[in-house]
Amino acid sequence: MFLQNLRARLGARLNGDSEAGFTLIELLVVMLILGILAAIALPAFFNQKDKAGDAKAKEYVHSAQVAMETCSTEASDGSYANCKKAKLETIEPTLSSATGLAVFGPKPANTAETPSSVGYKIQVQGTSGWFAVERNNGTLSFTCEATTGEGGCPAGGNWNE
Repeated sequence: MFLQNLRARLGARLNGDSEAGFTLIELLVVMLILGILAAIALPAFFNQKDKAGDAKAKEYVHSAQVAMETCSTEASDGSYANCKKAKLETIEPTLSSATGLAVFGPKPANTAETPSSVGYKIQVQGTSGWFAVERNNGTLSFTCEATTGEGGCPAGGNWNE
């Protein structure tokens, strides 16, 4: 009985009937395929992360724009002159966590932090650069000052299209 059982096991082993598991070569091939797929997927993942950071900046810019319009409406004369960064953060408290939030008058953008009575420029720093909304005599423009074509900044530099 023992010899018959041993012969049956040896025969099954030689025929490959009772083998279970993977060979080392099979495991290495699977690991190689997984490595190639990871190398392809990781750059796309990092680009999505940049786009998410830029979308957050665009959201802050839009919230600041709504707060600016609310501020000018509350001023009763429609002027943006008293709508500074601190006032916008009072109207919309989430703006206090925006990175690099800046409020400027429309001309010139880099010298005055006080908006004029007819327009304003609001900008927030995103992952790939700056995103801004500017109102000048009733016309809105949405621009990005970033490495265009990367993250959430399109090649034309206008993020509202």
